[in-house]
Amino acid sequence: MKYSVFIIIVFLFISSCSKTAARRPINLKPSTTIYEEAIEKTKLINTTINKQITSYINNDSLTSYIQSSEGFWYTYITKIAKDSPLPAAGDEVTFTYNIQSLEGVLIYTKDELGIKNYTVDKEDFISGLQKGIKLMKEGETVTFVLPAYSAYGILGDQQRIGTNQSIKSTVTLIKIK
Repeated sequence: MKYSVFIIIVFLFISSCSKTAARRPINLKPSTTIYEEAIEKTKLINTTINKQITSYINNDSLTSYIQSSEGFWYTYITKIAKDSPLPAAGDEVTFTYNIQSLEGVLIYTKDELGIKNYTVDKEDFISGLQKGIKLMKEGETVTFVLPAYSAYGILGDQQRIGTNQSIKSTVTLIKIK
């Protein structure tokens, strides 16, 4: 009996000390087709958005819009002719704004949004308006037409602004500090 217990202990000792073989990773080449499909779908969505905005701009014959190099359109409601400074990175600006659909339906009023204090290029904000505010002088009012990719993007704001929804926003720059 002692001999069998001794053999069992020796067997357990030997079997527990054996090294486990390392598992090798499965080498799968990453497929780029998923990325290519996503890129093509995004291009198609952006083309549709740009056509929608171009149609909106062309149908608004009473207003003269300027196309920015950043991909949005804007028009001055109130323009300041004097050589006032433009906001630069790090400047604190105070402004009011509203958000509406391209059909003219008010999504957020300026009273709902209140007076906004924003540090230029230092805070997260609607990307199209971040770039647009840098084109404004103190006292100016500008209406921006922002494609979805410069506004709230693919998700919207998950409240009132839908997925891939382009918006219009009228901004009044109150103060530059």
